Amino acid sequence: MAEDAIAKAPRWRRWGKEALWLLLMALVVSTLLDLWRGPTLPAGAMEAPFTLQDGTHTSLAALSQGKPLLVYYWASWCGVCRFTTGAVEQLWQEGENVLTVALRSGSDAQLQQGMSKKGLSFPTHNDEQGNLAAQWQVGVTPTFLIIKDGKLVSSTTGWSSRWGLKLRLLWARW
Repeated sequence: MAEDAIAKAPRWRRWGKEALWLLLMALVVSTLLDLWRGPTLPAGAMEAPFTLQDGTHTSLAALSQGKPLLVYYWASWCGVCRFTTGAVEQLWQEGENVLTVALRSGSDAQLQQGMSKKGLSFPTHNDEQGNLAAQWQVGVTPTFLIIKDGKLVSSTTGWSSRWGLKLRLLWARW
């Protein structure tokens, strides 16, 4: 009897239910992967000074006061980063609070030359030897961190769209 009711249900309704379950499962798997692959920031990481490509010094705590900070871990050799770096640059150009960390992407001069060639202007810390990545246990590029008032509020790894990042930043503002 119940099988007859299912068989008579419109096809779009059955497909809709299956799509909803698939979307829910993808969300659960994605969240679990983010928790598993997410970095662990050591004590004092928020106050530790960063030297940026332009020679200025700052800290995550200072940059994240009052406005969420997107920390983008990327590498010049990372294939997926080619698709996400443009979105981060757009966010920076739109006035979002962005700090990037270039992982093992050459010397300061090589990194600056590569960024100029690609039209990238966002503030960048060069993690030339990967020491910061090792301290923070960042094992995947790209990695995105959202920091608000000196606290890590969100992290994700892998591809993310501009709108996905914008939504994460908006969520962190609340």
